[in-house]
Amino acid sequence: MGHTEPPTEHSEFEYVSGDDYVVEFLDYRYGFSHTDFEQRVTAAAVRLELIPPRDLTANETADLVELASAGRVDHPRSRLGRHLVANAGRLDSLHGDTLAYWLRKLVFRGAWLDHRLKSGLLDITFDEGAGRFSYRMPTDQTPVVDVAPVPSWAPLRFTG
Repeated sequence: MGHTEPPTEHSEFEYVSGDDYVVEFLDYRYGFSHTDFEQRVTAAAVRLELIPPRDLTANETADLVELASAGRVDHPRSRLGRHLVANAGRLDSLHGDTLAYWLRKLVFRGAWLDHRLKSGLLDITFDEGAGRFSYRMPTDQTPVVDVAPVPSWAPLRFTG
């Protein structure tokens, strides 16, 4: 994943917002614009409780994007980046999969859901009591995809 050559062909099963970043997962290949990828990575970091929900600086965002795209931060640009580097071993051993894996997984999952919603392959409902979304095939009332649980990085959250 990272800056690559743009996909040459797009099928109806691909999500494409640009060609700055390409995520390949299973048999899918999704292309992201720089802005789309930044927003998805930041949202994933909030969902994983790595960072509090707030506006990030451009340098903080760049550090998160580097972690998601390269799997590490080589040259931190911000206090967040320095936190990621200083705690890399602990961040990656907190759960069975690395932090970069989970950032990528949530970026892909969000794009997969968005693409299917836009294609009319899923309907969305919001359960106000539970405070969450569920997704259904348009012809079925049985949920096919619920917003799956994710591990928390709150013990190593960046609060700076």
